[in-house]
Amino acid sequence: MLKLYGGAFSRAAIAKWYLEELELPYEFVQLDMQAGAHLQPEYLQINPMGKVPAIVDGDFQLWESGAILLYLYEKYDKSSASLEERAKIFQWVLFANSTLASGIFNESTREREVPRLLTPLNQIFQQQPFILGDEFTVADVAVGSVLAYIPMMLKLDLSAYPAVGEYINRMSERPAFKKGIGGQG
Repeated sequence: MLKLYGGAFSRAAIAKWYLEELELPYEFVQLDMQAGAHLQPEYLQINPMGKVPAIVDGDFQLWESGAILLYLYEKYDKSSASLEERAKIFQWVLFANSTLASGIFNESTREREVPRLLTPLNQIFQQQPFILGDEFTVADVAVGSVLAYIPMMLKLDLSAYPAVGEYINRMSERPAFKKGIGGQG
């Protein structure tokens, strides 16, 4: 059975959300980060960086939340997406993990980056319910998880981006989101 390693309130919740969406059986191994469980030799064999999340799927080990999402998508999602459609998914997962996350969570650039990032996202969500159109994909897990942390952790005013707010609400109402991100702790 696939194992997902994470800590309380960690980015492992993002992978957990997607595993729940896929309805894939998995074991969540919660590491006591305060006690340094992520720095113990056994875990460093899985992720030498000593960070979470990480997965072990049979003999295969992988860390970094975006890489985990893309691996799970490629291996377990039943999509018949073309190379070009998959590339768009990869684009949005990478965007979420790098550009969007750093723009929102980096306090020193947040004031400049939030409008630059949320204005086009708001336009996208005014036209379609999900990041790539009418269907939920792993791209929504990546983008939706970063955006969902805004009201949960940052309490930023999103009134200038009503479609982003509606998107966050749509994502947070998904049963798998509630089990993954909403069930942290």
